[in-house]
Amino acid sequence: MKRSIWLIALVFGLAAALPASAQIYQWKDKDGKTHFSDRPPPNQPGVQPKIPKRPQPAVEPEPDETGAEDAKPVEGGAEPNNAAAPGKSQAEQRDEEFQKRRAAAAEAREKAEKEAADREKREQDCQRARTQHSALSSGQRVSRLTEDGSRRFLNDEERAAEIARSEELIKAFCGED
Repeated sequence: MKRSIWLIALVFGLAAALPASAQIYQWKDKDGKTHFSDRPPPNQPGVQPKIPKRPQPAVEPEPDETGAEDAKPVEGGAEPNNAAAPGKSQAEQRDEEFQKRRAAAAEAREKAEKEAADREKREQDCQRARTQHSALSSGQRVSRLTEDGSRRFLNDEERAAEIARSEELIKAFCGED
């Protein structure tokens, strides 16, 4: 049932769009009266169809990075004159502006990704510093590997120095006092 309703709606939509694509003929008869029709005039070969011009929308100015507006809409909806690029077509100017916006968006995306990666690394470093500080402050014996691969336990002075170092790392990575 729903499928047939959509089919009917599609047919009516296409039927309504057909007159929009039709050609319009304009001619004057022998009395000087102007006629408009979707069919060519009878007995007047060589009359070309008149294609109506669609009004162009006014161009909205886009502010640049400084907030100043270089482009101003021209009355009648025409494209503004671009002093920076004389001799370029509207399509070339639009393409150039699109490429600039695309590059700026890619740069902003890369910057956001880099900031997110830096923030993630900082959080991981903060967590490591806190874990190390809690291990050193717990009172358990802490050992370090020596160059020859054996274990050596930290004495009280070395433990105090490591605790002070881990507190500095927490301040640096976690932003805490």
